[in-house]
Amino acid sequence: LTFIDGSLRRQVTDNLPRQAPAFFFLDIPKSQIVEFSDRIAALAPGGSLDAMPMLRGRIVTLKGIRAEDYPVGENGGWVLRGDRGITYAADKPENATLSKGEWWPKDYSGQPLVSFSAEEAGELKLNIGDELTVSVLGRTITAKIANLRNVEWESLGINFVMVFSPNTFAGAPHTFLATLAIPDAKNEATDTARDGTILREITNEFPSIASVRVRDALEMVNGLIAQLGTAIRAASAVALIASALVLAGALAAGNNARSHDAVVLKTLGATRRTLMRAYALEYGLLGLSTALFALAAGTGAAWFVAGIAGFGAAAELAIRE
Repeated sequence: LTFIDGSLRRQVTDNLPRQAPAFFFLDIPKSQIVEFSDRIAALAPGGSLDAMPMLRGRIVTLKGIRAEDYPVGENGGWVLRGDRGITYAADKPENATLSKGEWWPKDYSGQPLVSFSAEEAGELKLNIGDELTVSVLGRTITAKIANLRNVEWESLGINFVMVFSPNTFAGAPHTFLATLAIPDAKNEATDTARDGTILREITNEFPSIASVRVRDALEMVNGLIAQLGTAIRAASAVALIASALVLAGALAAGNNARSHDAVVLKTLGATRRTLMRAYALEYGLLGLSTALFALAAGTGAAWFVAGIAGFGAAAELAIRE
């Protein structure tokens, strides 16, 4: 239970904050993206703003099979549930690495192409050349998978399952999604004051843009993790108390037999010191063997629960969704 608690805490509190941006900005109008970028540059000198166009679309068919009827793997079904954020790009995103296939040319104007997340493609048994149809803004668009790319969902940066070639959505109305990464100051108070200023100014000047401070979201998650950790430690305490009571009962049940053995051994010439050493050695070996078994079994069970059965997978799936 302690190992599970520690693994869950590291998954959220250690890994994510080091990689997460400071802010997410949603629904940035296309007509205001330049003005917004300039204002961010003034409010957060030294910060890095990453913005990409964003539309909402739903996968309708995969390889000619309706999404509702498509066979999915254990973790691949989330891609087909509801609308997904999608984007387009002439150049390969800086945080993406291709695992298979080639990126399209900047001036590509042929059949719509799409770059698909490699892990999700594996779960959906998709490969280069397969076709999928998405419904965007009331239109259905069929695109061919041109390449597969690796996506690091845990970075909490801008990541999309599907990135289309620019000609796919030429002229389509859309907004922008942006993240702002800012180097941490020397103390938390300075970071909090700076973030508050950015949030206040952007909200006042661009009321239609939704601003999300990542630190607040992480603090909320950490609070939930702390509550879960308290429950785990309470369960650990109950388990320890119960095991101590069981051990005490077992010792009490064997006490008469031990007394009989001691009388026989003393009759045969054993001294009190000899009996104490024998019992200490016996219980010491029993305790050591039990502890080694418990350590191996507990570590294996924690590894299975946290790594295989699911806390890590659940956390990553929540991030993807």
